[in-house]
Amino acid sequence: MNLTDCAKNMTDMINKDFFCDYMQMFLEENSKVNLISKNDEKYLWEKHIFDSLAIGLFFEKFNIEPKGKKLLDIGTGGGFPSVPIALKYPEIKVFALDSIAKKIRAVQTLKTRLNLQNLTPVCSRVENFDEKFDIITSRAVSSLENICSYALPKLKPDGYFVAYKSQKVNDEIKKAKQILTKYKAEIADIIEYDLPLEEKITRNLVVIRKKIR
Repeated sequence: MNLTDCAKNMTDMINKDFFCDYMQMFLEENSKVNLISKNDEKYLWEKHIFDSLAIGLFFEKFNIEPKGKKLLDIGTGGGFPSVPIALKYPEIKVFALDSIAKKIRAVQTLKTRLNLQNLTPVCSRVENFDEKFDIITSRAVSSLENICSYALPKLKPDGYFVAYKSQKVNDEIKKAKQILTKYKAEIADIIEYDLPLEEKITRNLVVIRKKIR
């Protein structure tokens, strides 16, 4: 899938107006707790929500049926990508995990105000969270090698770990080979897309599949 097709698909599947209430509530929470930088507030849609919803490209390309899936977002911070995913896909059970209590409290407030029944905020470290998931996500948390060491043990066989990464992913993938082998996982795809900004910013979804043993 080329970048032009990706951009078209992203535009087709996202209606910005649908997220207006959420954006307003997020900015209110951000004024109390530093979830994103003040400079980034004016790019909340482009850099954070739109980016979070790029997971739709993964669903489409891999013919994933979201209904009934259980998703863990590791290091959710202010709720990216967990909250936009929960809003867009009410049929997915989304667990937003972070060890920083004030950020999880903010996500809990957003859950309550938006009445997101499919979202479960969890304040914990991932290694202490004893469940298995169909899909795991992580955005701007750590190196691929490091985050794989936490994510892959929590992934069901034939499940997918989707890591949101910048354009410079090749070195990270090379360094992650040993941990991928350890957990019988493989790079299934790297899906590129552009953020809707005047400045060209290309992002990647690194899609990792855990093999059936």
